[in-house]
Amino acid sequence: MFWWRKRVDNEALKGIKVMVIDDSNTIRRSAEIFLNQAGCEVILAQDGFDALSKITDHEPDVVFVDIMMPRLDGYQTCSLIKRNAKYRATPVIMLSSKDGLFDRARGRMVGSDQYLTKPFTKDTLLTAVREHACART
Repeated sequence: MFWWRKRVDNEALKGIKVMVIDDSNTIRRSAEIFLNQAGCEVILAQDGFDALSKITDHEPDVVFVDIMMPRLDGYQTCSLIKRNAKYRATPVIMLSSKDGLFDRARGRMVGSDQYLTKPFTKDTLLTAVREHACART
């Protein structure tokens, strides 16, 4: 990819609000660094309950949610987001260290728009944001 193409692509990400829900501080911080470098506004949440309390205040354009979390897991969180008429169209991308067919299918059943395997790269994270956020605008 040409350097100017990458710059244009990152320009398209400026100001996009991205919520990252993960109980791992390392995952949250690495996603935050990648997204901030691309010009995104980042909202971090430690679990599903934390995310649900922040989603109405921040109204993210894209949500990344870890599957395995205490209290309210990623499947339940995704389902609750998608059941709300106001956020039904908000893309929710599942994050997991598991890459099984069952996990992907279960994510689709609760309304997820994509499934990324951890650890993710900067490129896969930004590509997912680009694809889903730009499709909404």
